[in-house]
Amino acid sequence: MTFSQKLKTAMENLNLRQVDVANLTGKGKNAISQYIAGKNIPPEKTRKEMAAALGLNENYFETDIPIVKVLKNDYVIAQISVENAASVMRLSVETMRKGLQQRVFCWGYAIKVSSKWRYFINAKRFAEVEGVEVPADMIF
Repeated sequence: MTFSQKLKTAMENLNLRQVDVANLTGKGKNAISQYIAGKNIPPEKTRKEMAAALGLNENYFETDIPIVKVLKNDYVIAQISVENAASVMRLSVETMRKGLQQRVFCWGYAIKVSSKWRYFINAKRFAEVEGVEVPADMIF
């Protein structure tokens, strides 16, 4: 399978849009579009970093290692709550939520669903970028 095909499969299985992949990986939307179209293939180091940012095995794009599958078509990426991330970074929960809503952080995002917001923070990416160790009891 090509890098493009694997990226498309991961996006479909993880229910991610191009903008979500861009925000999680820190890559530009144009770069993600080029990757999906098969016009460009990032270097090996970048592929490993992208896989980790998406919560996949770092060798996902290099080999045929599947995404961890649970219950039908649901997939699990280790997450940390907004409250716990705010605590680790010594920010208020409100500041953390605003940052996620404004897509300030490369390790998480917020999606407005009706009148409420849904938050996602990739625990592995959070720990790597912020240079912290996330205690196991904070991960879900």
